[in-house]
Amino acid sequence: MSDVPLSAPDSHGPEDIEAVAVRHPGRWVASAIVLLLAVAIVNSMATNPRFGWGQVGHFLFDHRITSGVVVTIELTVAAQALGIVLGVLLAVMRLSPNPLVAGGSWLYVWFFRGTPVLVQILFWYNIGALYPSIHLGIPFGPQFVAINANSLVTPFLTVALGLGLNEGAYMSEIVRAGIISVDEGQTEAALSLGMTRLQTMRRIVLPQAMRVIIPPTGNETISMLKTTSLAFVVAGADLLSAAENIAGANFEPIQLLIVASIWYLVLTSVLYVGQYYLERYYARGSSRELPPTPLQRIRRGVFSVRHDPVALGPLGPLGGVERHEGGSIR
Repeated sequence: MSDVPLSAPDSHGPEDIEAVAVRHPGRWVASAIVLLLAVAIVNSMATNPRFGWGQVGHFLFDHRITSGVVVTIELTVAAQALGIVLGVLLAVMRLSPNPLVAGGSWLYVWFFRGTPVLVQILFWYNIGALYPSIHLGIPFGPQFVAINANSLVTPFLTVALGLGLNEGAYMSEIVRAGIISVDEGQTEAALSLGMTRLQTMRRIVLPQAMRVIIPPTGNETISMLKTTSLAFVVAGADLLSAAENIAGANFEPIQLLIVASIWYLVLTSVLYVGQYYLERYYARGSSRELPPTPLQRIRRGVFSVRHDPVALGPLGPLGGVERHEGGSIR
C-alpha cells in the first residue's frame, strides 16, 4: 500500500460562478440608426413649408370634416354589423350537412370574394338601371309595396350594402375557422346531454371560438374603417369625400389629405385599443395569467426596481451560482 498522503479537501469549496450581463452592441447600433432616421423624417416634415401645417390645423376641426368623420363611423358600424351577421349565418350554413345549404353558402363566398369591392359598390349605385322599382310581396304572387330604386338606394345605403355584403364573405371564413378550432368532443358531449345544435353552437362552441375569431375580426373592422373612403366614388359624405370637396374649392389637396389621414389614424388607434381589450377578455381561461394592459406596462416600466443578484444555491458539483437578470453565467 502506498505511503503517499492524500491531499486534504478544500474546506472553502468551489468558487461561485460569476454572472455577467450579455453585451448587445448590434441593438445599440440599430437603435441609433432608427432614431436618426426618425429625427430626420420629423425634421423634414416640420421644416418643409409646403406641408402647410397652419392650414392643416385650420381644417382639422372644420364642421365639414367632423361631419365626414361621423358619417365614416356610421358607415363602419353599419357595414361591419351586416358583415358579422352574414358571416355567422354563412359559416353555420357552410358547416351544415345539407348539401344545398352548404352549397349556397359556398356560392355566396365564391362570388363576393371573387369580385372587387369597388365594382360591387358601383353595381349597387346603378341598381336602378336593372330594377327601376323594387316590389315587396309574395314571391311569384301578389306584390304589396313598390318603391322607386333611385330614392331607396341612397349613397349611404349603397356603400353600406357594398361593403357589408362583401365583408360577409370574409367574415364567414373567419367564423368558420373559429368554429372548427373547437374540439368536436365538446359538441358531441353537449348533444349527448340533450342540447340542440343551436344551443350547442350558442352556448358551447361560439364562446370558445371567440378567441380565434376576435383578432381577425378586429383587423377586418380596422380595414373596413379605411375602406369607407371608397364612398367618394358615389358622391358620399364620408371623411375623404369631405376633404376632397374642400380641396376642390381651395386647391390645397395635400393639406386636406393630411387632415383626413390624421383622423383615420385617430379612429384606427381607438379600434386598436378596443381590439386589445376584447382579445384580453376572451383570453380568460386559456392562459394562467392575462397579458398586462398598456397602463400596467407603463406603470411596471416606470416603477420597476432592478433587483440585486440572487444566489441560486448549490447545483450539484458547480456549487453556488449567482445569476443576474438578463445576464449570462460563466
